[in-house]
Amino acid sequence: MTRSNASADHADVYTRITSEIIAAIEAGAGTWHMPWHHSGGAVTRPESFASRRRYRGINVLALWITAEVRGYASGLWGTYRQWQGAGAQVRKGERGATVVLWKEAASRAEDDHDEGEEGRSRVFARAFTVFNAAQVDGYEPEPATLLPESERLADAEAFIAALKIPITEGAYDAHYRIDVDQIFMPPFSAFRDAAAQIGTTLHECAHATGAKHRLDRNFEDRFAHNWLPIEEACAELTASFVLADLGIAHHPRPDHAAYVASWLEALKDDPRAIFTAASKAQQAADWMWAQQTDTAAVAA
Repeated sequence: MTRSNASADHADVYTRITSEIIAAIEAGAGTWHMPWHHSGGAVTRPESFASRRRYRGINVLALWITAEVRGYASGLWGTYRQWQGAGAQVRKGERGATVVLWKEAASRAEDDHDEGEEGRSRVFARAFTVFNAAQVDGYEPEPATLLPESERLADAEAFIAALKIPITEGAYDAHYRIDVDQIFMPPFSAFRDAAAQIGTTLHECAHATGAKHRLDRNFEDRFAHNWLPIEEACAELTASFVLADLGIAHHPRPDHAAYVASWLEALKDDPRAIFTAASKAQQAADWMWAQQTDTAAVAA
C-alpha cells in the first residue's frame, strides 16, 4: 500500500470515529472517570469515593489542609449520605470539611442573584460537607488490582517512543507541561488496563504536538476564552484515532466519547466545534505517524 493510500485510509477511519463520538454524545455519553486507580493516599489528589472523580481547584487545597492538620492518611472523601449509602457510618462527633460545587442556575428561581445581561444565567456556589474515610466505620475500599508489567503493549509504546517527547512515570495524574515540554504520567500499574494507559499517553502526546516547535496549534484566536475545551477535545480525538490506527481499539472507547462530551458542554453555542477539533486531531495523528522511522508500518 502506498503512503498516499494509507493516509486516505487513516482519514476515512478518523471521519468514522468522529461520527461515532458525535452520535454517542447526542445519545448521552455518560460520565467520564479517570482511567487509573486512586491509591487513597492523602498526598495525591483528593477524590470522591462515590463517583471516583477527583476534586478540583480550591477544594483540593481545602481537603489537603484538612487531611494534614487532622492526620488523615486517606485521600477519599464523601458526604454523610454517600458513606451511609455504602454501608458505612460517620462516627459521632466527627467534624466534616466544606467543599464547593459550582453550578449554573437552570432558572431565575434557582438563582440567588439577578440574571446578567441579556437574561443570561448566573453561576452560583453550593457548599457540601464531606468526611474522610478515616472518619467512618464499616467501609472497606475495593482493593485496586495492579496492572502487571507483562501487560504493556510493546508496539504501541515503541510508537510513542518514536515521537521523542520526554515522558516521566510516577506522577499523581497525567498532564503535559508546556513550559518544560514534558509529559508526566501515573505509574503503569495504576491503570485499569493497558489500552487505557496507551490512550492516556497518546492524549498527552497530542497536547505536546501543539507546541510551537511541532504543529504550533493555537485555538485562542477563534475560541478566545473557551479555547481549553476545544484543545482537550482535540487531544482525546487524536488518542482515539491513533488507537484505531494501532489496532488497539477499532471503535472509540466509551470513555473517549464521555471525555469529549464533558468539554464540549462548554461550547454548546458552536455546533462546529467538534469538527474543528477533529480536523486538528487528524493533523496531530498524521504528525505522529510522520515521526515513525518504519515506513512499512506507516503504510500498513
